[in-house]
Amino acid sequence: MKNRIPVVLLACGSFNPITNMHLRLFEVARDHLHQTGRYQVTEGIISPVNDNYGKKDLAASHHRVAMARLALQTSDWIRVDPWESEQTQWMETVKVLRHHHSELLRSLPQREGPDHTKALALAPTAVPELKLLCGADILKTFQTPNLWEDAHIQEIVEKFGLVCVGRAGHDLKGYISESPILRRYQHNIHLAREPVLNEISATSIRRALGQGQSVKYLLPDTVIAYIKDHNLYTTDGSWKGTGTLSKEGKSS
Repeated sequence: MKNRIPVVLLACGSFNPITNMHLRLFEVARDHLHQTGRYQVTEGIISPVNDNYGKKDLAASHHRVAMARLALQTSDWIRVDPWESEQTQWMETVKVLRHHHSELLRSLPQREGPDHTKALALAPTAVPELKLLCGADILKTFQTPNLWEDAHIQEIVEKFGLVCVGRAGHDLKGYISESPILRRYQHNIHLAREPVLNEISATSIRRALGQGQSVKYLLPDTVIAYIKDHNLYTTDGSWKGTGTLSKEGKSS
């Protein structure tokens, strides 16, 4: 891995709740970047969205952060960062990227230059790149009118870069070709393929929980226990968690 460009992967989202599929995105993206021969992924960061995002059925951020921490107990390279969720208001993704980029730069070793100013002790090539990690559905939303500002999309793909993990039913290359901005910076967009098809979605999991169906093996056991202990995602405030996940428990 020597002489490779270090990369930190950042995933922003609801994580409502965090699923095994969310965790798989990181593993698939890391494998893909390593196989290019150019990059070394050094860290993964999960950033749960702020409560003021206003999404229906969004559990309080302290629950979503706690569940992410439980899910990541078995990971030695991914961590959850509560900064975004602790802000006083919802923040655009590009602002979250800017924050973590500045944190990365601040954490690098520094030396004092001849003019007594601080300078990075590392060569520019050793400064980690921060890339936004997302699923195919996020790449598709770049086409939704008035959802993203063009300037934000450009900053994300030009300054930071994107790693997108494909999913059945999505044409990633088509999404790129249909967007002038994505097309212009496609060299900085990495398309990774999940070798094991997996259609788990947090939406279907919330639906199953609301119907009292089992979600075992779709979420880490520690997260299932947390949901039960705090009566999350139930329609009547009581957690059942019995039965099996039906065909309805596919992504939506």
